[in-house]
Amino acid sequence: MRLKLSKAIKKITRMVFVFGLVICSLGTLYMQLPMFGKLPWGEYQARIERSPNYKNGRFFNQNETPLMSGNPIKSMLKFLLHSGRFFSSDRRSPKNKLPVIKTDLKNLDSEEDWLVWFGHSSYLIRIKGKNILVDPLFSEVSSPVCFFPRAFSGTEAYQAEDMPEIDYLIITHDHWDHLDYETMLKLRPKIKKVICGLGVGAHLEYWGFDREQIIEMDWQENISLGVDFSIYCLPARHFSGRGILRNRSLWASFLLKTNDFSIYIGGDSGYGAHYSDIGNKFGPIDLVILNSGQHDKNWKYIHMAADEVLKASRDMRAKMLLPVHLCKIVLANHGWKEPLVELSQLISGENFLLLTPIIGEKINLRRKKQIFSRWWENCE
Repeated sequence: MRLKLSKAIKKITRMVFVFGLVICSLGTLYMQLPMFGKLPWGEYQARIERSPNYKNGRFFNQNETPLMSGNPIKSMLKFLLHSGRFFSSDRRSPKNKLPVIKTDLKNLDSEEDWLVWFGHSSYLIRIKGKNILVDPLFSEVSSPVCFFPRAFSGTEAYQAEDMPEIDYLIITHDHWDHLDYETMLKLRPKIKKVICGLGVGAHLEYWGFDREQIIEMDWQENISLGVDFSIYCLPARHFSGRGILRNRSLWASFLLKTNDFSIYIGGDSGYGAHYSDIGNKFGPIDLVILNSGQHDKNWKYIHMAADEVLKASRDMRAKMLLPVHLCKIVLANHGWKEPLVELSQLISGENFLLLTPIIGEKINLRRKKQIFSRWWENCE
């Protein structure tokens, strides 16, 4: 009896081992697909190794930044169970289509300064006669799997073909919801130049962009985009990576600065001292665009809750705040409209304006008193 049991255990062990080996092999093969991008090589890697923000084979935040602040296994299980439409009293996804305004981007007044948000962290800025597109996500899925997370119904209204010619594409970091493979392929013919953090250009060149198109920047660097128009690459508190390996490319925020207007492009970031540093150097800033959704206490160092968004806005002496990283996909354990509800409640008494456009609604950057509806209140 013991002999038979021992043989059965050995057989099961071998089967588990073989099954695990097959899964690992398939996973390794799958991660060779082009959509995973490419780690920096050659001059990309040589430039990275000269960066003061790169040590021992990876980039570091200015302050210690754990990816998970709680039990990582418990946090991941909670995320997988509660980030969809079900298993929660707070709806993670809207029940019906979200409202969208379909603006003809190619025929807007070229003399005006404006911004149009496309949901999540994607938006088009027109300033100083330049079209600047940030972190475009025009795919229905923003991950390496085809079923999760899917875009909310209605939010897929804007596609690459709706975009005008793009003078500068800004990529804040290489996560799937900020650097989307299918979107990049479709947009490539429209893009003149790409601005990104160190190492991100390796993905883009691998996907067919010319190296001459790509401008990589390190924190605290700046370049001119024209007369009285500069862009500064600034710190963020986050991480990078499209596969198993992390922090091989740089995550960043950016500041667009003209002679009379400034826009802070926050990317993804947890709260940190970098906001007061930026405010002390560049404030007051006319418009700050901050990640305001997909937050959770279990990853509080890499995304911000509503009170931290307001604190960061104060640190930078913002005149206007545009919350993004919301209203398109589910990545966290809160209701889809919760960030907008909380921000609109907390903003009372602040001396800066909260911008809450419907997806596709034009923001007139020079109109200080533009009024936006609380459109989410009418959505389930």
